[in-house]
Amino acid sequence: MLTPSLDAALADIETVFNGFSSPHETGCELCFGPEETVYLRTPYTRVPLELVGRFVFKHPLHFEDHAAVMRRLLPQCARAMADGSLDGVGWWHHGLSRVDWRSWPRKQAAAVEAFVLAWWYDALTAPEPPYPVADVFETCGAILRTMTPLLDRWDAHPAADAHLVRCASAWLHSLIYDDWPFTWWTRDDEAAGIAELQAWFARHAPARLRAQGEEDLAIQARLVGLPYDERWNDPYWTSPSATN
Repeated sequence: MLTPSLDAALADIETVFNGFSSPHETGCELCFGPEETVYLRTPYTRVPLELVGRFVFKHPLHFEDHAAVMRRLLPQCARAMADGSLDGVGWWHHGLSRVDWRSWPRKQAAAVEAFVLAWWYDALTAPEPPYPVADVFETCGAILRTMTPLLDRWDAHPAADAHLVRCASAWLHSLIYDDWPFTWWTRDDEAAGIAELQAWFARHAPARLRAQGEEDLAIQARLVGLPYDERWNDPYWTSPSATN
């Protein structure tokens, strides 16, 4: 069952982007047949789900008007992201991360942002979300071009704390070395992103990880908040648990 905020965000997406199309779209003739590209030019017609995924994760250069393509696909795309049926989440660049959706008309941009934040919170508070929370975080961060609102919403909650353990296990090794922990999300100011994530882990994660019985992860979360040399001179690295 979706959270009320995600239900409302999906309803808004379906209203705001209802009937959109990319009327002059030809698409990449090597990747799509004419019977497939015609869906992009035709409003009020459902696109086969497999084709939605192929369109959404294709590079913008495969289209005449990539922004129009994304507006055309958004109602089905957002619904598939919410129910877990969109293949590719967490593996490739999502189309929304490659368009300047914030420059769209106010209602459109607001609907996109509200959906992304609601999708993140829905995954964060679900014990078993359709996608791993680490993949949802990376996708949302790339679309929003910031992780700040995602971290701001990562409050203590039984499901959110369980997801925190999994994300800490995946990310802290990179953060200890001041490395970017994500697989396909790239940004110009990676150093600033690393510092923000390190600061958040150091401030918010140790107690929550310790409460989950993850003492080593709790210590590592504390360490990433220290200057690099202090981090590696910490007695933790000579303790038996650190070498196991």
